[in-house]
Formats: sequence, structure tokens, C-alpha cells
Amino acid sequence: MLRGLNLTLRFLLELVALAALGYGGWQAGWSGWSRPLLAVLLPVAGAVLWGLFVAPRARYPLPDPLRLLPEWVVFGGATLALLLTGHPVLAVVFAVLAAANRVALRLLDTSTGGATLPG
Repeated sequence: MLRGLNLTLRFLLELVALAALGYGGWQAGWSGWSRPLLAVLLPVAGAVLWGLFVAPRARYPLPDPLRLLPEWVVFGGATLALLLTGHPVLAVVFAVLAAANRVALRLLDTSTGGATLPG
């Protein structure tokens, strides 16, 4: 049951990360055309990175601990986007939940996909 809850939380954190990247992109836009462009490009870049290296059916799955790098880029980027848009409490809550979820998944020996190390 705990594994299912943590995997559900993980999925929700992924969605929140993409939303935060989109919001951050919108807020970072300087002119009329850059706002929607960044609001689309930042979450798309996060989703592509996630899909290539982290997702359960990633095209190029990375083994632990290497897969932490793209995870940190996406979750860290979302945290930074929340911080820079004036939402420090949300940023801290998001970062703590993401870190706690990663630790819980590891302690519960729950896979989120990825490759296995040889040997």
C-alpha cells in the first residue's frame, strides 16, 4: 500500500513540476510573444528530459544513481521557478515532498523504471 501511495505521489509531483515550469515560463516572459513561448517550452523541455531518461518507459533509461541528475534538473527547475515567481513556501514544500518521496521509494525498494546496473 505504501508503495502505491508513493508512486501516486511521484506522479503528482511530476505533474506539479511541469505546471511549475510552465508558470515560471509565463512569469519570465518579457513581451507578449515570449510569455506563451516560455510557458510551453519549459514544461516541454522538462517532459522530454523526463521521457528520455527517467520515465518508466524511457527511451534511454539511466540506472540509479545517474537518473537522479535529470530528476534534479526537472524537480530543481520547478523549485527554482516557484522561488523566482515569489512562492517560496510552495517551493520548499515541493522540494521537501520530492526529496522525501525519492527517499521513501528507495527505502521501500520501489522501482520507478530505469535501467539496472550491470553485475
